[in-house]
Amino acid sequence: MIDLSAEMSELLTAFGPSAPGRGRAVQFVAAANGEGTSTVAREFARLAASRSTRPVWLVDLDLLSDGQFQAVSLDPSRFGDVGGPSAATPDGSMFFAVQPPSRAPDGRPWPDARYLSAHAAMDRRLWVTRFRSETLAAGQSVRVLRATGWWEALRRHADWIVIDSPSTERSSAALALAPMMDATVLVVGAERSDAALHAGLRDAINATGGQVAGVVLNRVRVRAPGFLRKLVS
Repeated sequence: MIDLSAEMSELLTAFGPSAPGRGRAVQFVAAANGEGTSTVAREFARLAASRSTRPVWLVDLDLLSDGQFQAVSLDPSRFGDVGGPSAATPDGSMFFAVQPPSRAPDGRPWPDARYLSAHAAMDRRLWVTRFRSETLAAGQSVRVLRATGWWEALRRHADWIVIDSPSTERSSAALALAPMMDATVLVVGAERSDAALHAGLRDAINATGGQVAGVVLNRVRVRAPGFLRKLVS
């Protein structure tokens, strides 16, 4: 496994500390598949959790896959034992909607929040989400909402909310979330050189009202920490 500790430490230092009582939500996303976004997001969350006074949440936005939960669970030497499912919402809100809505046997609506669980790792310093895709019925789908409620509620309980978003090549979820994030970090694989593709993603995020904080060149270095520091100050 490639050690990204130095790169993530530089990135974390560039952001600076979160404001007291309000955690910071940072989204990691790439323009294309295969850039290593999940690895970068997970390593950033792990380092942040080791340095933060309040919990860090690692939110897997690839809702029909439990990739982050599996990766954390399979690496106890770095993340410790992973706990069982806990509620993933402080106030009942949620950042997605299941359509058509589910109903309990008595006919009452089944809350969307019950589809998402949170699992403690690193002695409860890190929480990783898992979407319970096995509970979806045939014909149901999931849509990420352009709503701030869940993110604002979680900011009151966490120092960092680290979002691993699927590439914009296959999902528009990152663009939906960008305006609600404190920053979006673009991930570029070390072997990739399509500058126009990445510039297009930067422009698309800026067009939503989101803020691109900088670029992580995966497996090599973090680029432009000074630029990042300016944007998040």
